Amino acid sequence: MGDSSDSVSIDIDLIPLGGKECRVKTSKGSVSVFVCGDQEKPALITYPDVALNYVSCFQGLFFCPDAASLLLHNFCIYHIDAPGHELGADVISSDEPLLSVDDLADQVAEVLDFFGLREVLCLGVTAGAYILTMFAMKYKKRVLGLILVSPICKAPSWTEWLYNKVLMNLLYFYGMCGLLKECLLQRYFSKEIRCGVQGTEPDIILTCRRLLDERQSLNVMRFLQAMNERYDLTEGLKNLRCKTLIFAGESSPFHGESRYMSAKMGKKNCALVEVQACGSLVTEEHPYAMIVPIEFFLMGFGYHKQPHFTSSSSNGSNPVSPSSHACITPELLSPESLGIKLKPIRTRLDC
Repeated sequence: MGDSSDSVSIDIDLIPLGGKECRVKTSKGSVSVFVCGDQEKPALITYPDVALNYVSCFQGLFFCPDAASLLLHNFCIYHIDAPGHELGADVISSDEPLLSVDDLADQVAEVLDFFGLREVLCLGVTAGAYILTMFAMKYKKRVLGLILVSPICKAPSWTEWLYNKVLMNLLYFYGMCGLLKECLLQRYFSKEIRCGVQGTEPDIILTCRRLLDERQSLNVMRFLQAMNERYDLTEGLKNLRCKTLIFAGESSPFHGESRYMSAKMGKKNCALVEVQACGSLVTEEHPYAMIVPIEFFLMGFGYHKQPHFTSSSSNGSNPVSPSSHACITPELLSPESLGIKLKPIRTRLDC
């Protein structure tokens, strides 16, 4: 780890799952970081969407054996939660200043400084993708590549701004009430999975509801307010040179903006994967659809899956074919995009 400074300190609790939870105090306030893996390995940092933390946003992906083989074999994972979104979080004091999106991006930089991380790969979902994209713009030399899930890059439309204001009022007056959870579930998941079979909600929805109950509503309101005051990053996208892989759930309310972001970044540096019948939270709804594109993307950086690993598809534990929901655009197959020279993948003609 790096040396501590006046603005950064840490308190570590060991976690039974093989990681450790670190409470890092920065000049922008304290933030929780769950560190998983060998810290001598290259770093992959994650940032979740509004009202989620690393458990509710990324466990579906990291619990896939193929993904674990690829990611945990090559990286030490640093799961950064938005302030006050970690497990067991207390309500952030009203004396603490409200953080802007710039503050949150700078906070990520301070976390990296503490751990002595110079260059990292980033994985973010929607609001987290926005924060990590901004971080990559402000600290260009520190980001090797971006993996963005249903990302956003524009300022909120008047419709979204007003909708978020309604959500913030619900959070303030009623807390994590049933109506608010329904609104968030619509943000995360497609209608197909929310409705379930014969009106029965699947486990993934029930689990998400339970995890949302654990959030401190006032902390969620602060993050949502920061995102509601975000600004347009379009001009900065043109100067972003790091390799980027974008997953866009076709049923996501941010699907159009994710496609817009991919187009603005260009085919040379950005690849787009559209995931069919999926909402914003691809990491939970269809994580297997992410594995093959991520594997090809990381090959461009020289990373490979753990050798002699028994694939989940070979032992029958993989319920979904990795590419069965993924519509892979030609950009993903481009050597200019991924920096690799491999035999092209067969794409779906109906995409």
